[in-house]
Amino acid sequence: MIFTFRIEPNDTFIIDECEKVIDFSNSESFSYTFWNLRDCYNSWYDTRAIDLLYISMAVFAADRLYLRDDAVDAWSREYQLYIPVINKEIFEKSNHLLQEMLSFLTGDYWEIHFRERELTKLEISHRNRKVKSYETVKDYNQVCMFSGGMDSFIGVIDLLELCEVKSTLFVSHYGGGKGTKEYQDYLKIKFIEQYGVEERDFCQFYAKVVGGIEDTTRSRSFMFFSHAVVLASAFGKPVDIIIPENGLISLNIPSTLSRIGTSSTRTTHPYYMGLFQKLLSNLGLEITFKNPYQFKTKGEMLLECKGQDFMKKYYNHTMSCSHPDIGRMFSETEAKHCGYCLPCVIRQAAILKAGINDTTSYRDRLFTMGPNEKMIRNSYILGLKKFDPDKAFMTIQMNGRIDKDIEKFADLYVSGMCELEQYLRTIL
Repeated sequence: MIFTFRIEPNDTFIIDECEKVIDFSNSESFSYTFWNLRDCYNSWYDTRAIDLLYISMAVFAADRLYLRDDAVDAWSREYQLYIPVINKEIFEKSNHLLQEMLSFLTGDYWEIHFRERELTKLEISHRNRKVKSYETVKDYNQVCMFSGGMDSFIGVIDLLELCEVKSTLFVSHYGGGKGTKEYQDYLKIKFIEQYGVEERDFCQFYAKVVGGIEDTTRSRSFMFFSHAVVLASAFGKPVDIIIPENGLISLNIPSTLSRIGTSSTRTTHPYYMGLFQKLLSNLGLEITFKNPYQFKTKGEMLLECKGQDFMKKYYNHTMSCSHPDIGRMFSETEAKHCGYCLPCVIRQAAILKAGINDTTSYRDRLFTMGPNEKMIRNSYILGLKKFDPDKAFMTIQMNGRIDKDIEKFADLYVSGMCELEQYLRTIL
């Protein structure tokens, strides 16, 4: 499918074969809130990072507007994207790497064409904005992703317990639907009350393409991380972006052969993150991704959380479910954990491992609500039967290449599967 993207109202670029035009200056085409931010940092955003943000939103829009069921194999789609950028020459040099990264992340085929553009009037107005006398510039040293999930919740707690209150900017994203924003907002208030952080230490962004119909959204993490990259580019120094994610979910090993490939997400897979890091380096952005929990299971994250009392009081206000909005099929008015998707099961296994009484509300923890749930139940049973610790070094390659720290990842996988098995034995 061929997409043309426009960033400013007077852009009339089009190609004859184009099947869809997305206009980022028109909220009836694509709605986003990045420029609503009051940007009081040491300098303005690097234009290379701004280009990356628009590229990520373009990819996300294309991902949402093309059903996988319409692909030749009912999964892998073919794309041609025509995107305007400020730094055309720089991005053309890294285009092959970008396309490789996106193909690994989404399982699709990407062909991206860049064309030169100038700064828009909106961008110029932000660049030239003067800091008012009552506004203060905060000297952040790092960025931490905060999704509202349990892992990011623990990650924020650990940073704040280390007294990194004044040096970390926390970045969130939501895209509509129920739950995500509400969980983020609630926890933000509790962080402010407990640790003395400020409202402005949390940046929450919205981005949504109008008419999006595909729900797999494998490209969402690219857009989420790109928001953080733009903010980090304004700090005027090398910056770390902390991505708190347990190592087992990063590997996301398929429980059965039916989940091999992009049916298992790769949003923080080490190979994908390595490609993304290489892309940032090629672009000349001094930004480094770091996951301090890369070799930790979710249960270990809970056990080692540095703020145990706070964590135990509010962990049930985090959202782990991969499809919390499915509750609309059951006439539910609030987002809720399904209880049977892999993130939900890993969550429950971790809570059991940590010895915590699980007060989270789940729709179906025992896989009893229909034929699909029975199929899922059987897939977990089969997954446990096929689990072989002695073959862990090979199994970890099933969802993407692991080319370093193989022994550490293998050990992590074994620990994570044992954690999962301990929980599943209580319900299967």
